[in-house]
Amino acid sequence: MMLTTTISDFRKDIKKYFDEVSKNLETLIINRGKDNGIVIMSLAEYNSLLATSHELSSKINEKRLDAAIEKLNNGNSFEKGLIEE
Repeated sequence: MMLTTTISDFRKDIKKYFDEVSKNLETLIINRGKDNGIVIMSLAEYNSLLATSHELSSKINEKRLDAAIEKLNNGNSFEKGLIEE
């Protein structure tokens, strides 16, 4: 989900907005005029976005992930237990 606000409303309720972003994994857009704004997101969401970007940064990774998703969707996957020490 995405929240939007103005800079003046953000200033008034900054703690409330930060709590919403961090607790509910919301993305906050602060409008600053026509075609101008700021996006605030939690560190967890940002790190997830970077990881996804990295995974899709090469065609080889992208093809490998697409193949894995296709196997999963077609039921051609299997579960493997972890070795416990």
